[in-house]
Amino acid sequence: HQLDDAARGFSFHADAPLDMRMSMQGMSAADAVNSLSQRELQDIIYRYGEDKFAPRIAAGIVRARAEKPIETTLELAEIVKSSIPAAARRGGHPARRTFQALRIYVNGELDGLDRAIGDMFDSLKVGGRLAIITFHSLEDRAVKQTFASLCEGCICPPEFPVCVCGRKSRGRLPQKAAAPSKAELEENPRSRSARLRVIEKIR
Repeated sequence: HQLDDAARGFSFHADAPLDMRMSMQGMSAADAVNSLSQRELQDIIYRYGEDKFAPRIAAGIVRARAEKPIETTLELAEIVKSSIPAAARRGGHPARRTFQALRIYVNGELDGLDRAIGDMFDSLKVGGRLAIITFHSLEDRAVKQTFASLCEGCICPPEFPVCVCGRKSRGRLPQKAAAPSKAELEENPRSRSARLRVIEKIR
């Protein structure tokens, strides 16, 4: 419901205070863009938004805030738009990745994810299954890698005649990652980036 409330500052389509905090506590997106260094902003946009224009966008933010604080969503969206080449503005709003990056950073969305998966997996009985739905590629990559690590067995070099590490696989993947069906996409367009991954505890 936070995303649907334009006043919460998550959307680059509606003018609102640049907030983006799910809990309304801690650093807001406005605090971040007005106080973090250019390098910090660049790293956030590149890491969480996977935007190759992160250096240009971060530089544009720093130039703009030198004139006045960046306070609203449309201000930031326009800064991002003007910071990247015209050719790159086609195919989706140019500010989408920057807004995603700031939202993830401000809310700490990926903090502790690996540890949480490990804790949940450890709580399963043998034969129990853990299912996780992710909603963007960064989450999905983290879940995929952690599941793969839990399923990995011996890690000895291939030239070793026998295993000396003693590592055994603790889980298996009973199915491939599942994407939403066409019918679900028609009913719920927001599900387009969702992926369901499942791991079963075997040891």
